[in-house]
Amino acid sequence: MRKLGLIGGMSWVSTRDYYEHINRGVQKRLGPTASAPLLIESLDFADLMRLSEQADWDRAGDVLSASAQRLVAAGAGALLICANSMHKVYDRVAEAAGVPVLHIADCVGAEMKAAGVGSAALLGTSNVMTESFYRRRLVSHGVDLVPPDMDSVAAFDRIIYDELMQGRATRDAERTLKTWITRKAQDGAEAIVIACTELGLVVDVDANVLPVFDSARAHCRAGVDWLLGSDEMLR
Repeated sequence: MRKLGLIGGMSWVSTRDYYEHINRGVQKRLGPTASAPLLIESLDFADLMRLSEQADWDRAGDVLSASAQRLVAAGAGALLICANSMHKVYDRVAEAAGVPVLHIADCVGAEMKAAGVGSAALLGTSNVMTESFYRRRLVSHGVDLVPPDMDSVAAFDRIIYDELMQGRATRDAERTLKTWITRKAQDGAEAIVIACTELGLVVDVDANVLPVFDSARAHCRAGVDWLLGSDEMLR
């Protein structure tokens, strides 16, 4: 197998899940004793959370670019940025890395296109839900995104940053998100994209009124494909 690098720590909770999902994917494909050749750099998310000013994002781009270069120097042939929101600096990281960096929105967008999804509601942090850097990437795969629910943005940020990224999954958060998904179904959305790598802790992808596409799991599946020799996501 090839060797894959993970830029993690954003948060440690989702990085743990990436490690598990990628290894389970390799094991399923190659047998029970197989495991994935991975290099992981876990960054300190305290320096990278809730960024707002352009200067903050410029600094984040520097931090992630340096991480990418260290992973490549250690032997990684491709990289995953294990956070949806940090794909705002994707172009800088990809340029600095000099090896393929699989974009999380491309991975989930490709799966939605294959499933024939026409419209979807996006669930994630405020910058992912409202800014164009993520939405336009999904739209490029033929998915029509319903307008962001501005009334819910603050509540979702609180759940994500104050609970999930600290490893806490509460019943209140589960109920809040299940109610929101039900409302989106009533509004006409055909599917939900959970575009936060921790949301799988409180959103059951198999037990909702709408199909739920988990961006982190799609990212991991693409990582497994690359490890096993596929360059489909690079085309």
